[in-house]
Amino acid sequence: MKKLSLKDQLSRPLRDLRISVTDRCNFRCQYCMPAEIFGSDFPFLPKHELLSFEEIERLSRIFVKLGMEKIRLTGGEPLLRKELPLLVSMLTKIKGLKDIGLTTNGVLLPVYAKQLKEAGLHRVNISLDSLNDELFGKMNGRNVKVQAVIKGIEAAKEAGLEVKINMVVKKGLNDSEIVPMAAFCKEQGLSLRFIEYMDVGTTNGWRMEDVVTKKEMFTLLNEHFSLEPVDPNYFGEVAKRYKYTGTNIEVGFITSVSESFCSTCTRSRLSANGQLFTCLFSGKGYDLKTMLRNGATDEKIWNQITEIWQNRHDRYSDERTAETKSQHKKIEMSYIGG
Repeated sequence: MKKLSLKDQLSRPLRDLRISVTDRCNFRCQYCMPAEIFGSDFPFLPKHELLSFEEIERLSRIFVKLGMEKIRLTGGEPLLRKELPLLVSMLTKIKGLKDIGLTTNGVLLPVYAKQLKEAGLHRVNISLDSLNDELFGKMNGRNVKVQAVIKGIEAAKEAGLEVKINMVVKKGLNDSEIVPMAAFCKEQGLSLRFIEYMDVGTTNGWRMEDVVTKKEMFTLLNEHFSLEPVDPNYFGEVAKRYKYTGTNIEVGFITSVSESFCSTCTRSRLSANGQLFTCLFSGKGYDLKTMLRNGATDEKIWNQITEIWQNRHDRYSDERTAETKSQHKKIEMSYIGG
């Protein structure tokens, strides 16, 4: 794979860290944990393989010294990790860290939303791919009803958390839900992110013809709503953002398939078992957990992360083709998060 130019490398600061705190989920959706692969006997990571809260905090402090400003906790389903609010409270004490978010399916937020807010969490991204109970149950693999997620959304709003809704769109499956989801989120005052169906991992059966592009979604939405563009908040912002005219309610698009953004990507990812990945579609991670547990100094770990980031050459989305999935093995999303 061709390396990015030095100019492109220098234009991509390490700004955003996604930390997967568990490889498990209480859904088995087809996007990252299809039931035929992740059945009841799937060998998830034993507890000792997961980074401890103390190890996550230490690495986060090192990343902040490298310029990282934002952390998002992911999974799997991060709320399955015991005492997660404790980790949030530990991270909020890191000087220089500006933002902490969480990606979740929302089902456990009625239990944890208030605790998370009190611990210092700023926002949650809640996955909701359909408002139709039958379709949603099919997609989450557990027959979980939409109302369970709605209750999570309500709990997050009541706790004072900023809420965004993530909807992955797959052609022929839930593309009929694009307009209803937009109408629902507009009515509820919720920011919405449509995500093009991506070839994350190697188990979701991705095909290029299953993708509904941003252009197609935007054209459809424009038939029902008046949208106007919103300027990016910062360099490397992934979502193409719009707002409903006359409101501050946003709808955005994550376009890693149709409009790649490799040259401005500022995200790195730390897997549940302590591997650093410089791309969501990476096949290779860099082992930081062994360094931590073998007594490496902060300086040595800092140098290792710096070398990895400066020498990265990930351009998967730029070079993706319809045949890519059969040629490139990638880390599963349950380990690396979204």
